[in-house]
Amino acid sequence: MHLFALGVNHHTAPIAIRERLAFPADILGRALADVTGRKVAREAAILSTCNRTEVYCNTPSPEALVEWVAGFHNLPPREVKPYLYLLPDEQAVKHAFRVASGLDSMVLGETQILGQMKQAAERAQAAGTLGLVLNKLFHRTFSVAKEVRTATAIGANTVSMSAAAVTLAERIFPSIADQAVLFIGAGEMIELVATHFAARAPRRLMVVNRTVERARELANRFGGEAAQLSNLPELLHDFDIVVTSTASPLPIVGLGMVERALKLRRHRPLFMVDLAVPRDIEAEVGALSDVFLYTVDDLGEVVRAGQDARHAKVEQAEAIIAASVHEFMHWMDNRRAVPTLRALRDHAERMRRHELDKAHKALARGEDPTAVLERLSHGLINKFMHEPSHALNQAGGAERDRLVEALNRLYNLPQE
Repeated sequence: MHLFALGVNHHTAPIAIRERLAFPADILGRALADVTGRKVAREAAILSTCNRTEVYCNTPSPEALVEWVAGFHNLPPREVKPYLYLLPDEQAVKHAFRVASGLDSMVLGETQILGQMKQAAERAQAAGTLGLVLNKLFHRTFSVAKEVRTATAIGANTVSMSAAAVTLAERIFPSIADQAVLFIGAGEMIELVATHFAARAPRRLMVVNRTVERARELANRFGGEAAQLSNLPELLHDFDIVVTSTASPLPIVGLGMVERALKLRRHRPLFMVDLAVPRDIEAEVGALSDVFLYTVDDLGEVVRAGQDARHAKVEQAEAIIAASVHEFMHWMDNRRAVPTLRALRDHAERMRRHELDKAHKALARGEDPTAVLERLSHGLINKFMHEPSHALNQAGGAERDRLVEALNRLYNLPQE
């Protein structure tokens, strides 16, 4: 078994790289089937969020995994290798535990990542790529995360990305209550951000989404309006604050669309937050003089300012994780002995069947059962003893000493 975690995150790569290595939900199943179908990995699970893309796998060839990630996204490996981390065995286990516990997040202690990891495991399970090792890893990961959060309360009073978006908006506008807010998308992230903005009672709130029914469902919760995503070009100029988070592989808010909106707004400022990876808003939009555009990386700078109070809890969380990693690696080490134990049992079974077959034939000939049983027991002993005895006789010096020590330990032999 060779456990590895390969990935990029907000520590190692800018958003321009992370978005090129993302696995949107609509291609995730195909990616899992591809990486295992090509025998690059025996097991695989992919975690893809706005802050990280990680492949957890059981593979004998980690370098082939690096090549596969680059190739799947049609990128030259040399372009992505500088941003990738490849963590083997114990380091991979520790990393998974830290990620699920919120210790590796842009927002220290945030809870959303745990749900995203559970989704990654469920999707791998559905794709048939979650085997013994990864199943055990994720099961233990979720238990450790729960223990960390319960014992340390590290997630208490977190300064979330959602709250940071409101904080930034209030630096631009004196009062959110005087502004019109537009949300593009209707997923979990938009729901969280909408909750924070709705608490400021903006003068207008709208949700646009490809599925208008989902947009209407979310908008109704906050007393807002809903519209089809295709209506966005005609709606954009009516809003002062725009927050977007969709799963689109390509930008849905282009430079031309924003330029037209600014002209209709008579160049009143437009505050935009792009929480999507890959990005929903073309990067060139940020260069417009009347636009204040922020990405997830920009919001990270805001949330880091509010994390000091939780750093004291990190040490306690790391201690819990260290103990759990040791326990998991002990299980991994034991699993590595399984093929040998299985081969040993199969070897013994063949000996048993051979001697038992001879005994059955002797009994069928009418031989004395007591004598047959005696020969059976001697035959088994001789077969079991032959190979260890031969190995000891052939060995010499330090090798013989090691074999003697191993036999004494394996069979708990009395020492003179």
